[in-house]
Amino acid sequence: MTYTTKQILTVLRRVMHPENQKDIITLGMVQELVVEDTKVGFTLVFPVDNDPTIEPIRKACVELLEAEFGKENIQIRGNINVKALKKSEDHSSIGKVKNIIAVASGKGGVGKSTVSVNLAVALANTGAKVAILDADIYGPSIPKMLNIENERPQVKKVDNKEIIVPLEKYGIKTLSIGFFVNPDDALIWRGSMATSAIKQMLLQGEWGEIDYMVVDLPPGTGDIHLTMVQTVPLNGGIMVSTPQEVAIADVRKAMSMFNQKSISVPVLGIIENMAWFTPEELPDNKYYIFGKDGVKNYANEHGLTLLGQLPIVQSIMEGGEKGIPVAADADSILGKAFAKLADNVIEAVKIRNEELPPTQVVEITTK
Repeated sequence: MTYTTKQILTVLRRVMHPENQKDIITLGMVQELVVEDTKVGFTLVFPVDNDPTIEPIRKACVELLEAEFGKENIQIRGNINVKALKKSEDHSSIGKVKNIIAVASGKGGVGKSTVSVNLAVALANTGAKVAILDADIYGPSIPKMLNIENERPQVKKVDNKEIIVPLEKYGIKTLSIGFFVNPDDALIWRGSMATSAIKQMLLQGEWGEIDYMVVDLPPGTGDIHLTMVQTVPLNGGIMVSTPQEVAIADVRKAMSMFNQKSISVPVLGIIENMAWFTPEELPDNKYYIFGKDGVKNYANEHGLTLLGQLPIVQSIMEGGEKGIPVAADADSILGKAFAKLADNVIEAVKIRNEELPPTQVVEITTK
């Protein structure tokens, strides 16, 4: 089956701009239209790069073309580019962050924060510019794990706007709500206060040029997760689970959030933490105290990438308590394990960026 340019333009004339009610062809928004058999691609032109109509118009184009010709008969998804005539004025440096990776888990207690910190350190060890955002508002642990819980970020004014300067440790920039509250006090916030804090750290942080930002999300799904996808474009999510079925069952719920049509954040892969126990004095021994290969088998069954299997070793716990991540010692057994994990994550991000279109900030509406 082969389509013509005229057929495509006829359908696109039915896509109306939501603000001025003129069609996008009349407005001259469709450029560089290419039709090759069933593959169709074009560029949508907007006045500024943060135009709120970008995603609604792009979505309308896809839906109308698929409705007209059949979803299985036309290749349009991922083939609509966006071009802005000028960039919006934004003093936030979050736009300089190349890849934002959310680390999530279905339940607490699986070592998600420990994995996040050591992954960030291992990524920095490759020479990449790395940041970590502690988005676990109610249980911020990153400051302690980096031994900077008593430090406070500098706040300065730029163009009458407050800018937060992230702290740096082990070659990574970091912000956490833990820097702004007493570590002994319980954080009793309504959802709006928590989400506001996340937005401030994201958009008012002086991040600068960053290759990878690791975001340590709270367990489960909720306001913080939705705030993240509505505030910044996530390149992908990484799931962390222990081998037990009860933990894997909760991973399914977390993944379903990322996979929802309205969110659609790619899952880069899954990490099996506490995969086995290895005593320090018997480094070659493995004791599968939580079951063997539970996450690995789940990944194989569901077509997920297994990014790594990490053991329980006493030094991981001790490193977290002392604020010395095990990944900082790149020559240790665990340092090498996290280095391999970092390599796998870099490769997964590369494949995602090559095969999928750039992630857009999610617009979630309720009826």
